[in-house]
Amino acid sequence: MNNKRHLISPMDFSKGEIDDLLELGEKIAKDPKEYANVCSGKILGSLFFEPSTRTRLSFEAAMNRLGGNVIGFSEVASSSVTKGESTQDTIRTISGYTDIIAMRHPIEGAPKAASFTSYVPVINAGDGSHLHPTQTLTDLLTIKALKGHISNFKIGLCGDLKFGRTVHSLVKALSLYENIQFVFISPTELQMPQYIKSHVKNKYCEVRNIEDCIEDLDILYMTRVQKERFCSEQEYLRLKDSYILDRYKLSKAKKDMLILHPLPRLNEINVDVDEDSRAVYFQQTKYGMYIRMALIMKLLGLSEKSLNPIKIPEERIRLYDCKCGNSKCITNTENVEPLFYHIDKDTYGCLYCDNKVKGREIHHDIAN
Repeated sequence: MNNKRHLISPMDFSKGEIDDLLELGEKIAKDPKEYANVCSGKILGSLFFEPSTRTRLSFEAAMNRLGGNVIGFSEVASSSVTKGESTQDTIRTISGYTDIIAMRHPIEGAPKAASFTSYVPVINAGDGSHLHPTQTLTDLLTIKALKGHISNFKIGLCGDLKFGRTVHSLVKALSLYENIQFVFISPTELQMPQYIKSHVKNKYCEVRNIEDCIEDLDILYMTRVQKERFCSEQEYLRLKDSYILDRYKLSKAKKDMLILHPLPRLNEINVDVDEDSRAVYFQQTKYGMYIRMALIMKLLGLSEKSLNPIKIPEERIRLYDCKCGNSKCITNTENVEPLFYHIDKDTYGCLYCDNKVKGREIHHDIAN
C-alpha cells in the first residue's frame, strides 16, 4: 500500500518537485481548457471530516475541470465514523473505490495515519492545527505568478500563528528557497510553535505590532484567530481582534507588497483594503484550484514530469512505553501505533503530528 506518493506535509516534495508543480499550475492557469479531459475515468474521494468551503470546493472543482468525477462527504455525520469506525478503516475502504483521496480532519496526524492504509494517493487537506500543504502550494503559486519568483523576500505572517496550520506549512515550504526572512507578528499567547521556529533557525524575528515592520515587508500573510481551536471562549474573545489591517496601516507599506490570506476572514482585514491592488486574497483562491489540478495530475502520474513512484524511505522508530504528549494527536484518539523520528540525542518527533518527546529507542524500521 505504501508504494504511492502522498502529500501529507509540504516537505514530502523536494524543492525541484514543488517547482515543477508550480510550473504546471501556471500552465493550467493560462489555458485550463487544455486539461479538460486529463482525468477522464478517474475518481476523487473528497473526505471532509471538518467543515470547509474553499478547500473542499476547489478540490472538487479541480477534479471536475480535469474531466474526472468526485464522491465523498462534507461532514463527519455523513460517514461511518459516527458508528465508531476508525479513520484508517474508513480510508482503507474508500481507497478501494477511488483513484486519489483529499482528506480534511480535525485530529492532527489523521491524514498521515490514513496514508499507511490507503491503496491510492492521499492528500492532506488540513489536519487540526498541524499542517495544510495544499494551501501552501496555493500560496506559493500566487507568489510565483504575481512576483515572478520565490526568493529574496521578507515575509510577515500575522495573527494566529500558534493554531494556524496554513502558516506552519507555508514557513516549512518557504524555507526551501533562497534568502527568505520571516517576521512573526502575533500576541505572546498565539506565537509560532517552537518546532516551526527551530526549522527556520535564525531566519526569523518576532514582533507584536504590524506597524513595527509593515514598511519592510514584501509579502504580508494575514490569518484569522480561529475560535474553533480554543478551549476557552473568554480567551478567544480577548485575542480575536489583536490585529486589524486597514488603509491607514497599509499606507506605510511598499507599493508592490502582496497581501495574502487563506480565508475565511473575519475582521482582520478591513473591507476598505479589498480594492487595493496589493490585496490578492481573492485571486489566491482561484490559484488554489489551478494548483490542485496540477497536484492531482502529478500524483496520478498524468503530467509530462511525473513524480518518482517511491520517495526516500522515512524513519519510523518505536519507543519503549512512550506516547505522543499531544492530546489532539491521532495516536491518542484512535488505536494507532505511536511512531517517531529521531531529532537529536534522546529527542524524537511524533511521525504524525511532529510533537517533540523524550524517550529511549528500542527498535526502528524503515518505511517501504
